[in-house]
This record gives sequence, C-alpha cells and structure tokens, in this order.
Amino acid sequence: MIDKYRLDDDGRYEFAVSVIREAGDLALRFFDNLKDLVIEKKGHQDLVSQADKEVELFIRESLGEAFPEDQIIGEEGGNSMPNDSQKSEFVWVIDPIDGTANFVSGIPAWCVVIALVHKNSVLAGLILDPVRNELFEGVAGVGSFLNHKPIYVSKSKSLSDGSVAVGFSNRSKPGFINRLVNLIVDDGGVFYRNASGALSLAYVAAGRLIGYSEDHMNAWDYLAGQLMVKEAGGQIEEQDISSVLVSGGRVVAAAPGVFDDIQKITDHAMK
Repeated sequence: MIDKYRLDDDGRYEFAVSVIREAGDLALRFFDNLKDLVIEKKGHQDLVSQADKEVELFIRESLGEAFPEDQIIGEEGGNSMPNDSQKSEFVWVIDPIDGTANFVSGIPAWCVVIALVHKNSVLAGLILDPVRNELFEGVAGVGSFLNHKPIYVSKSKSLSDGSVAVGFSNRSKPGFINRLVNLIVDDGGVFYRNASGALSLAYVAAGRLIGYSEDHMNAWDYLAGQLMVKEAGGQIEEQDISSVLVSGGRVVAAAPGVFDDIQKITDHAMK
C-alpha cells in the first residue's frame, strides 16, 4: 500500500483524488433519483443526461479554479484552453459518467474518469465506481491500485482462461463487433461487455478480465484505464497521445499472456 504518490505535479494528483470522490457523490445522488433525471439523445445509441453535464461542470470548475493554467478536455464540454491561451504542460481528460446508457437505465455499471496528461504522456489516471465504492488508480512508473491496494493483471496464458471485454460504438466499423465476438469464441474465449469501456479497462488492470478490445474510443474513455493496465503489468498498444487527445484511437489492452492473441483478433475484425 502506498499512502502518498510523489509526483512532480504540484499537488494535482492528490487534488484530483478529492475531486473525483466529490464528483462520484454528486453522480450517485442523481443515480438514486433517476425518475427526476433529464435525458437527451445526442445520436444513435448515444445519450447524455443532466447528471453528465452537472458532474462534468463540477469537475471542470474545481480543476479550473485550482489550476487555471491547465487545459481541460471532456466529453460534454469539449476542449477548454487556459485563460492566457498558452498551451499548458498539463491536460486534464475527463468523462463525468462513462456508461451513461447503463446509468439512465438504473444499471450499476458506470464510473467517473479523470486522466492527467503531462507533456503528451499520461501521468496518472483515476476511475471511480461510486456504487461499489471502488477507486482505481494508475500512476506512471509507480503502479496501479484499487482502494490504495496494489492490483495486477491476470496471469492467463490462453483466451480460454478468462473473459475478454469488447466495446463498440457508433464510430465502429460496420461488422467489427460481429467479427470480433465470433473470433473470440472461435478461439475458445468468452466475451464480456458492460457498456463502460473505462470500467472494463479497470477490471483488466485488476485481473478480473484478461483483456479489452475496441476499434475506436475517445481519449476520455480510455487514457486512464489504459495506463492502469500498463502499470498493473499488462500490455497496451503505444500511441501518440497528442493525436489521441484530438481523434481518439484503437484500444487493445491485455494480460501479457494473451495480448498477442487479442491484438491479432482485433486486426482481423477490423478488416
């Protein structure tokens, strides 16, 4: 157990831990009163709720007041630059509620996500599941943790040794998910989907799942979880973070014993 992470970030990480806890409490209050929740449809299978907007606003205002020189990128509020319009060395990447479709349906599989990027490297990531009171943390060069206790990826050597999480969205290539699921099953595996990519990646880091595959995710959905998998001893596809912040990217993250298999299956599914 590590009580305090020593990062050259002027207290940003410790502050983010307190912010995500408060944001989780706010989101949970909305979740406990779904009958009063205002929900909008952004596109096909793409929802946004009053909770998403208010939780993101809370996170933005909290981080903005504490670190006005930092850039903030979020799912609902877009990209906000520092007051002086100078490019900051630090970028916050936030998803107020990952798994909105679950959230608005009363399914307890959603989370709040904050990632901290420094000079185009992901320095730290936080994923909070308020329902289960589980805080997943990933710190570059330090490790990954669940409620402050170290976590590690699965030791599985075969797809038949666990479940592979899959994701898709309205940005996925037509037919991708059908091919991906069939290929996993054909190789003796079991697929898992909970409609929260961030939470699934946290589960990979914790060894609950053996891997994750999706042909495209936005930065706020996966940077935190991807770092956690890496710091928990897993493998990921290395990416240019500056490009990912703008356009998102493909995500393959897994335990070392099955990473090559999942990467190969993902390649085939995307053809």
